[in-house]
Amino acid sequence: MLRVNQAGEYGATRIYAGQLAVLNPSSPAAKMVSRMAGQEQQHLARFDALIAERRVRPTVLQPVWRVAGFALGAATALMSERAAMACTDAVETEIDRHYSAQLDELGEEDPELAADIRRFQEEELEHRDTARAAGSENTVGYPILTAAIRAGCRAAISLSKRF
Repeated sequence: MLRVNQAGEYGATRIYAGQLAVLNPSSPAAKMVSRMAGQEQQHLARFDALIAERRVRPTVLQPVWRVAGFALGAATALMSERAAMACTDAVETEIDRHYSAQLDELGEEDPELAADIRRFQEEELEHRDTARAAGSENTVGYPILTAAIRAGCRAAISLSKRF
């Protein structure tokens, strides 16, 4: 769980870095992305600490997630601000699903980790809702774009679990 969550939060920071590299810094979208990126950085710091504390090996795919996350963020921001928001919508929808499954699996086994996951899940849902309020669902090709991004998230989760 720690390996995949750390990888996911790392990927999220890279997606937002890609978006911020493209978006006009004074735009409302860039301000929203910047705020969300700060929260993702906090999530990543917590999972980095837990990985070190519990001696869990991070994914060997981190260099891939570094490039892929940035590319996804930059590509969606180049498409449009709404497409960047659609990316957030898709990623956070999938992460909500992933965190819910982890919480079910954890049960009462690790209350500290469960509390972190619950708190992060609430913030991820806030990000999704922010993206939707900013018009993510009005993006041209929204169903196809978000389906592709969600499929990519599921693949990244699966690969990070194993490698």
